[in-house]
Amino acid sequence: MDKLTHTDDSGKAIMVDIGSKEIQQRSAKAAGHIRLSEGTLKLIADNLIKKGDVLTVAQIAGINAAKATSALIPLCHNIPLDNIAVSLFPDETGIVAESEVKCTGRTGAEMEALTAVSVALLTVYDMCKAVDSMMVLDRIMVTEKTKK
Repeated sequence: MDKLTHTDDSGKAIMVDIGSKEIQQRSAKAAGHIRLSEGTLKLIADNLIKKGDVLTVAQIAGINAAKATSALIPLCHNIPLDNIAVSLFPDETGIVAESEVKCTGRTGAEMEALTAVSVALLTVYDMCKAVDSMMVLDRIMVTEKTKK
């Protein structure tokens, strides 16, 4: 197994020094899912959730979350982001959230993409908790990373 990058020789947590890495165009995509009841899906589709338009609010929350990632994840670098895209759509069992984050820098944007998806799904949870007590967040993962 390779050595962890966020620990020193004694095993203590450190922030990785990226100062000597090449500046590159980077992107990361992530996805996740929240399982909802059939009734909750219908309420979302009909825009009848009392807190408002669930998918739009969750999309905006995901975008804001990507921008705040380094404030939430202690050893994550604060990187300038070129673009953040978050989309949410229903499937047979709930809502799928997808994100793509682009940056030009020395480290990738997968933490920002994961944070965007996670907070978007948490927002769906928050907005629907009054009508659905059995929601489950799952399948949150990086689906693609690129650098040029």
